[in-house]
Amino acid sequence: MKLAATVAFVLAVVATPREAFWAFGVHAAVVVGAAAAGRLPPGFLLRRLLIEIPFLLFAVFLPFLGSGERIEVLGMSLSRQGLWAAWNIVAKATLGAAASVILAATTRVPDLLKAFARLHFPRVLTAMMGFMVRYLDVVIGELGRMRTALRSRAYRPRWIGEARALAAVAGTLFVRSYERGERVYLAMQARGYRGVMPELEAAAAPTRQWAGAGAVVALAATVASLGWMLR
Repeated sequence: MKLAATVAFVLAVVATPREAFWAFGVHAAVVVGAAAAGRLPPGFLLRRLLIEIPFLLFAVFLPFLGSGERIEVLGMSLSRQGLWAAWNIVAKATLGAAASVILAATTRVPDLLKAFARLHFPRVLTAMMGFMVRYLDVVIGELGRMRTALRSRAYRPRWIGEARALAAVAGTLFVRSYERGERVYLAMQARGYRGVMPELEAAAAPTRQWAGAGAVVALAATVASLGWMLR
């Protein structure tokens, strides 16, 4: 339910015209309200939003590289279309990333995987995501043990030539992870695994949650529609 509502909200944000500043303000208020309802501290949300920095860096150069009409801003000649494109990317990417962070922070991984399956997401990709999440801690632990082994052998690289050992560590980690994955898969097949994990519980979302998610989606869709009508 929350996954479908998040996807619908992001689609409404993407469909909002870039000239409707007030509409993006309403979308931002919805995101802040959802974060407050999920009891997520602002610092937590801001740290997770650092993942969108590459997109923001791309947007920074658009006003300088864009074509068309030029305007003067603080003594710099900027493209009007580039400024609009930069604003469009920053606003929509930030709101979409924030909605995704809130969804991931307030929903258990098994529940997300069940939601992907119920939305008819490709079964193979759902299984891959599930295994990736389940065994990420195992791989990180293996990497920590290999790092400890390097330190115990006084490995302190000071120039680029001494960093070759890191390539060997990466290769060894890949081989060990692959072999462990093969053993786990064979063990699961021996126990009857046929590509779908058994669903131990099938609890339906309460009516209150459906009403809240529907209200958020309806509000976002209404704001996007008004944004086009009031252009």
